[in-house]
Amino acid sequence: MVWGCFAASGPGRLAVIDGTMNSTVYQKILKENVRPSVRQLKLKRSWVLQQDNDPKHTSKSTSEWLKKNKMKTLEWPSQSPDLNPIEMLWHDLKKAVHARKPSNKAELQQFCKDEWAKIPSERRKRLIASYRKRLIAVIAAKGGPTSY
Repeated sequence: MVWGCFAASGPGRLAVIDGTMNSTVYQKILKENVRPSVRQLKLKRSWVLQQDNDPKHTSKSTSEWLKKNKMKTLEWPSQSPDLNPIEMLWHDLKKAVHARKPSNKAELQQFCKDEWAKIPSERRKRLIASYRKRLIAVIAAKGGPTSY
């Protein structure tokens, strides 16, 4: 399992998770990767963390940790289609890594990191720029299928 983040300006860190991820592991990943990624990407103070409603993201301890660490999160409806732009990048990453045919866990991890760093800037920018249109389409479809 991997955790990653990105902005239109570039890919953030990619963290490899050994074992099961729970709220405590998730908070550790955030602590070690979000702020360094924000600095690396030179994001302004107005950045917002987007995550879905996975229980480890919404647990009481994670909510308190996010508040304590002053991380603003995007409100996410409980029964929403998966519109997080990173899902499209996960698909791209899986295809690129699969094409390289890793033969062991170390290669798999290295190929993930290599390919994550190579995601084209235009792809990231298009995903961020089209986000508003995707949200509007889902609202117009009352949560039903869209062309996205």
